[in-house]
Amino acid sequence: MKIGLSYSRCVRDIVEGKVDIADVLVIIARTDFDPRDDKQWRGIWEGYAGGSNRGSMIRMFGGSNPEWHGYDDEDEDLFRSVSIKLWESGKLHQPRKFNAYPRRMSYYWLETVLPSDELEDNPAVKKAWEQFQTFAGLTNVKLDKDHK
Repeated sequence: MKIGLSYSRCVRDIVEGKVDIADVLVIIARTDFDPRDDKQWRGIWEGYAGGSNRGSMIRMFGGSNPEWHGYDDEDEDLFRSVSIKLWESGKLHQPRKFNAYPRRMSYYWLETVLPSDELEDNPAVKKAWEQFQTFAGLTNVKLDKDHK
């Protein structure tokens, strides 16, 4: 399972097939929008895809980083579809909705991995981890059993 720390970069990775949406636990975004709202979506697409000026005016005035630059307008529906799936499944957490403003990080994916020594030292954690693995298996989440 993965925790994302950047809405635009994480959605881009899902669209590009680098990350399966089923493997996403949550994306903690620095946004405050509803992807189902046409007006709000237009602002997101213009900001991350670069808009008609391909980001020049947006960057000049402190807008979004054009993480989706290079994608054609025909790709917009794919980005929006992924965004709506994340929204409707409760996987898009937006702290700005609650007056919190997280910083942009250079890294943007975290793996939810539990070290084996922690499992052996704490029986309650081991039981919870085993239950999580069972749940993850039922939801088609791919577990990396070889991760150290």
